[in-house]
Amino acid sequence: MRLLGRDLAMDLGAASTRIYARRKGIVLDEPSAVMCDGRTGKVIGYGAEAAALGGGGRTCWPVSGGLPADTELARRMIRHFLRKVHWHPYARPRVIMALPSDSTPIDRAALRDIAYEAEARTVQLVPHALAAALGAGMELTDCTGHMVIDIGRDAARVAVLSGESVVAAGSVPYGGQAVNRAIARFVEREHGLLLDEPEAESAKRRAGGGDRQIMVHARDPDTGRERELALPVERIFEAAAQPVESIVRTAMETVERCPAELTADLGVRGAVLVGGGALLRGLGRRLRETLCMPVRRAERPLEAVALGLGRCVDELGPIGRLRGRP
Repeated sequence: MRLLGRDLAMDLGAASTRIYARRKGIVLDEPSAVMCDGRTGKVIGYGAEAAALGGGGRTCWPVSGGLPADTELARRMIRHFLRKVHWHPYARPRVIMALPSDSTPIDRAALRDIAYEAEARTVQLVPHALAAALGAGMELTDCTGHMVIDIGRDAARVAVLSGESVVAAGSVPYGGQAVNRAIARFVEREHGLLLDEPEAESAKRRAGGGDRQIMVHARDPDTGRERELALPVERIFEAAAQPVESIVRTAMETVERCPAELTADLGVRGAVLVGGGALLRGLGRRLRETLCMPVRRAERPLEAVALGLGRCVDELGPIGRLRGRP
């Protein structure tokens, strides 16, 4: 171990937190969840442990839109994750984190402060869209236009980049969670069964495969018994139409704010989808039809931001500044 600690990249997502270590890749991938005792409020678990505890307490999600929503719980969760992958009493890690494009100076200061309080030695913030683009394999060496559509748990963010600069950006509070709720409402309306969010999330992800239908487990509200149900994949996409249309409209509005030369680049280079919502079948086709440009899904959409931050970790200089970046 280096005397001054390891260099880490942290993708602090609303659904999951991922940590990338230099020369090792992603070393942690756990839910951004904290389990608290329902009676005393005491924290009894973090991440995967909190998810495994199930009904043992109250599950809190202290991150929203890539920023802390509950400052204290977020700080404790980040410290727990950092200690899990790197613990040394005299060697704190240098950390790179993603910063959403719609964040304010107060948001940036709060994110830095929480990371420092969680025992980071230095904190470097990288634009979220830039990290997603790098993680999706884009080479941002010139000033041509690139588009990234990141569909997270609680929001979808669209950004157009020229080189490493964000030229236009937009967001909408419809993400993977909104799609999950739409799927659950569809199951309740059409079949009279209750589908919990983890099962709806699983259905959304599996719908991105090649199967025409998928099996889900829903609960009968009258008997409380679990029932297996076959859902056609096309009906899942139809159920998610409202949040999908909001995402498509935001992407279109973002393109319209771009200079003409970048719009021409996008017509050739297209857009890349990242985040859990990118797994929804039919979304890419709907975007292609509306935007009139190629749209592809990143090879590893769930890990794209963490992998992009990892590329930044490899460029971290000896004094904690990114070489060649502001």
